[in-house]
Amino acid sequence: MPSNKNIQGGKAFGLLKEQQRQKLEEINQEYLEDQKYRDEEDLAEKLEGLKNKYSEFDLNDQGEIEMMGLKRMMEKLGVPKTHLELKKMIVEVTGGSSNTINYRDFVKMMLGKRSAVLKLVLIFEDKANGSPCKPEGPPPKRDIASLP
Repeated sequence: MPSNKNIQGGKAFGLLKEQQRQKLEEINQEYLEDQKYRDEEDLAEKLEGLKNKYSEFDLNDQGEIEMMGLKRMMEKLGVPKTHLELKKMIVEVTGGSSNTINYRDFVKMMLGKRSAVLKLVLIFEDKANGSPCKPEGPPPKRDIASLP
């Protein structure tokens, strides 16, 4: 097998993604083994969903969501924010320790009891995607007797 030092393009990107996936899996495993989260319902499924959502908005593939990734996330959810609002959200999630959101902070926020703005928006998106507000297709036919 050739050395991994001189790979380019797609192979390098694939290896990077695989390494990131393994890191996120290791963190998920830590949460599964943590006594604090034992009583959480469907923890494995929740962690898998959080991992996928986190990976979607890690734009620079560094394993962290920076301000532009957060901006893209909020715009995709239909709640665009200013840079100042995004900075406040990052500070709320990280406790002011970083300018980016790492996966541990993200999971801690989503599983925690605090209601961070980002958590509320993501939960709202999941509920909105789960059940359509407006039924699809034409409205059902009604007769005059069924009207109020």
